Amino acid sequence: MKFVFITVGKENYKDVRDAVEDYTKRINRYMPTSWKIIPNSDINRETKLILKSLEPHDFIVALDVNGKELHTKELAQFIEKRMIVGGRRIVFIIGGSYGLDEAIIEKADFKWSLSKLTFPHQLVRLILAESIYRAFSVIKNEPYHHE
Repeated sequence: MKFVFITVGKENYKDVRDAVEDYTKRINRYMPTSWKIIPNSDINRETKLILKSLEPHDFIVALDVNGKELHTKELAQFIEKRMIVGGRRIVFIIGGSYGLDEAIIEKADFKWSLSKLTFPHQLVRLILAESIYRAFSVIKNEPYHHE
């Protein structure tokens, strides 16, 4: 199994990029993880590039403001269940400035909302990476997450 994070946008904040890389390295201790960054464009082109990046048996998680919000322990349970069920890849998709096209939302196996707030896309990458790492610390009963 592998995590793939697909995101639309650019990388112009070095500190955020460095933090995302740090959390990605941490996640890699538990699960192979990679990022695919699709350049900003019109939503039709972004959608085509995202869909082209998907494989037939991917479990797709669309990050969407209308998705289900999860507490850290719920996220840990979600990841644990996906690991038990197995499969090749869990793909988390972050849309661009205009969000995700309905074609991707419909294709998603799960719609997840990090918050009802709107965040810059690079910050969403950091929140996503940290949240996944934190969930693994719960799964592995490590001291990173405190209640």
